[in-house]
Order: sequence, then structure tokens, then C-alpha cells
Amino acid sequence: MPIQPSDDPYKHLGRRPPAFRPHFTLSLIYLVVFFLLFALVLILPSLLQVLADVPPGPQQEEAAYQVARAVAGPRLYTAFALSVAAVTIGSYYKVLPGMKE
Repeated sequence: MPIQPSDDPYKHLGRRPPAFRPHFTLSLIYLVVFFLLFALVLILPSLLQVLADVPPGPQQEEAAYQVARAVAGPRLYTAFALSVAAVTIGSYYKVLPGMKE
């Protein structure tokens, strides 16, 4: 007997079907957002120093690009570790929206 769309597969269990809870997807989204935030926070002081020291123009843009590339390399691992820690702690203490159950 084929299953019809109106048939409830959970009818014999006497309960409602489970609700969709995208914890993994939300975790990945939070991880990316926190990574970008921490990377920006770690690189921003160097970029502000370039902004203060180099006069506006193409030289400032090139200097900012070079400083960002030089500073970002070693600090990306730190930003990733901080973002993993933030998502883990936020999930554990249930403070992140959507991760409370």
C-alpha cells in the first residue's frame, strides 16, 4: 500500500512530528559571522595606523592593502580560534538566538 500525502507517519506513535531545528546551519552561520568580526577587530588597529600616517590617495590604498595582507596572515588563526570559542560558549550557555534548545 503506497503512502498517501494525507497519511501521517507519526499517527501510530501518538505524537506530533519533530520540529525542524537547524542547529548545525546556525552554528556555521555564527562561526562565519564571529570569524569576520574577530578578524576585523584584530586587523583594524593596523589599518587605522595607516589611515593616520599615510596621506589620502592611491598610496594610502596600496599601503592599507599591504598592511592588511601582512597583518592578517598570523591573526586569522587567532580569529578562527576565537570564533570557535565564541560559538561553543554561546551554544553551551544558550545565549545565541536559535541555539536555545
